Parts: sequence; structure tokens; C-alpha cells
Amino acid sequence: MQIQEANDITIESAQKFVDEWIQTIGVRYFSPLTNMAILTEEVGEVARIMARQYGDQSTKNGESLNLADELADVLWVLLAIANQTGINLGEAFASNIAKKNARDSKRHLNNPKLRNSNTTIK
Repeated sequence: MQIQEANDITIESAQKFVDEWIQTIGVRYFSPLTNMAILTEEVGEVARIMARQYGDQSTKNGESLNLADELADVLWVLLAIANQTGINLGEAFASNIAKKNARDSKRHLNNPKLRNSNTTIK
């Protein structure tokens, strides 16, 4: 089972790939509650890396910090949960952007707490 080039992956194609992989290689979906627990575990792994790489914690001997891989694990489980609950994440994401644009069009621009603060990490 192969996936397209990284530049060609859409939310829809990723959902389809995860579904096909789970139905063939993974045998079946875990229960939604189990997937929620797995998602929580994966987000915890992202938090561990963030705390060590960008926060004040130091790494343990031999500890690997692969943020990209852990974020991909989070995405995988999100796609699986969306599939098993019948959610088209592409449509949901587009709807969520529209909601944010309508609700927040001026909110953040007028927030003095956000001025003169650079929190982008490169």
C-alpha cells in the first residue's frame, strides 16, 4: 500500500489511506473510546517533546525527540476517529475556518496581549 508524494496528500486522501490501511493491515478499527485513549497518549508524547525541546525540561539519556513523527501519529489517530464516526475532515476544517473568520475577524487584531510578541519557533 503506497501513498502519493507528500505534496499531493489531501485530507480526503489521507482519510482514505488510513481507512484502507486499517481495514487491511490493521484488520479493523479500535473502538472509538480506545482511539480516544490512543489520541491522548500521542498528544502526551507531543507534550513531552515540546517540554524538552522548547521548554525547561532536559532530555533523558538516549531519549529521541522526533516532533514530526509524533505529530503524524496524532494526525493518524484523528483521521481514524473521523473515519469511524463518519466525519469528513476536509468539510469540517473548511467549516471551522469559516466560523473562525466570522467570529475572529477583528478579535485578535484588537487584542493588546498579542502585540510585540513573537512566538514562532524556527
